[in-house]
Amino acid sequence: MTSIIPVESIVSMIVFLRDEKVLLDRDLAGLYGVETKVLKQAVRRNIKRFPDDFMFELTKDEKQSLRSQNVTLKRGQHSKYLPFAFTEQGVAMLSSVLNSDRAIDVNIAIMRAFVQLRKLMTSHNELANRLAELERHLKGHDDQIQAIFEAIQQLIAPPETKKKKIGFTVKEELSKYGKKK
Repeated sequence: MTSIIPVESIVSMIVFLRDEKVLLDRDLAGLYGVETKVLKQAVRRNIKRFPDDFMFELTKDEKQSLRSQNVTLKRGQHSKYLPFAFTEQGVAMLSSVLNSDRAIDVNIAIMRAFVQLRKLMTSHNELANRLAELERHLKGHDDQIQAIFEAIQQLIAPPETKKKKIGFTVKEELSKYGKKK
């Protein structure tokens, strides 16, 4: 079953809402092979298993924001009811509510997708940190490189030619007390 649902396709269904990575009820229903209505009924019958950090209902604004992100709307695709959003823990809890072999296989695939996404985000953060460190390191070199360029320009510049005065000049000597002799 996990080979039928590629992890990449599940990862593409994960959205960020309220600073959480979540899957929407309609996407989960599609993966489980049930209607969204059936999935929501099963959740409502077992609502104690789904605290706010496992599952939450979207607000009208959140729903509208998601809907506006979809350029083409197919008739009947978007429910008039507010969708549920399930966190990773909520998806894991769904396996106890939807008790079928398909639900177990789908949950395994979804857990793998969340793990892959977490690894991707970790590597992304590591890369961002390394780039920031490199930028700080190079910033110090900018001043040093500028000083090198200035020194090279001074060496390349033609020497100033000082013209010597022609004739005899008298140097005045000062006595030890600062008076002219």
